Amino acid sequence: MGTTQLESVPEPKYWHLKTVLSEALDSEFTVGEILPNERDLAARFGVARATLRQALEQLELEGRLQRRRGVGTTVAPPRMGVAVGSDQQVWPGTGDDAWQAVDCTLAAPPAVVATALETARDQAVHIVRRSRVSHGQPVAAELLYVPVTSVPDLTAIDTPSEAARARAVLRELQRLELEGQDRAVELGSARADDARELDRLPGAPVLVVTTRFFAGGRTAALSVATYRADTCRLTFGAAGGVEIHHGPERKAS
Repeated sequence: MGTTQLESVPEPKYWHLKTVLSEALDSEFTVGEILPNERDLAARFGVARATLRQALEQLELEGRLQRRRGVGTTVAPPRMGVAVGSDQQVWPGTGDDAWQAVDCTLAAPPAVVATALETARDQAVHIVRRSRVSHGQPVAAELLYVPVTSVPDLTAIDTPSEAARARAVLRELQRLELEGQDRAVELGSARADDARELDRLPGAPVLVVTTRFFAGGRTAALSVATYRADTCRLTFGAAGGVEIHHGPERKAS
């Protein structure tokens, strides 16, 4: 067979530079060390700063570098494993849940969330905000959207706002019989709010895990959890399957 068009495309300059930089990180730098500024790095490797930025962004995406506010670009520690699921299906806040409740508000959700919850776009839902810390650093932020109809007895509970209110929503949600859940993972970019909570720069690579919880034949809650892609690798339990979609059919691997 002949060479395909893709195979004949030369390696981008930034990709080669990424390899060279990766080798330099292994041999010349230690974890946490701050890299020289872009001008000095570009001069050292004889490339344009635009090419250098592409290589640095790729290394950040791969978890080799971290960009920190007021610090600069540093060598990242190895990614830590963060469990996000197992064979057991449970409501948020139960079992060995590692999340900490931060606060809870009543507001209209984004349109895509309203569609998933089958609520009117202007209909307010409980929005529980939680955070997750590992090895002393923030690794994930979650927004849990709960329709008012999922926790109808909450209005009778005299609970203040913020963390106590968030825990009350979780307790009421756990009264429902969980019928199942599904989860999707995709690569994204940190929004301003997420970046601030995770101590990242806006636009930094993140892993977004969306989980739907089913009860009473409908979506009773929806979680959108944002994980730092530079420090986390997500694990789904020893027997967790990964589904690969090929058009209308699905194959498990």
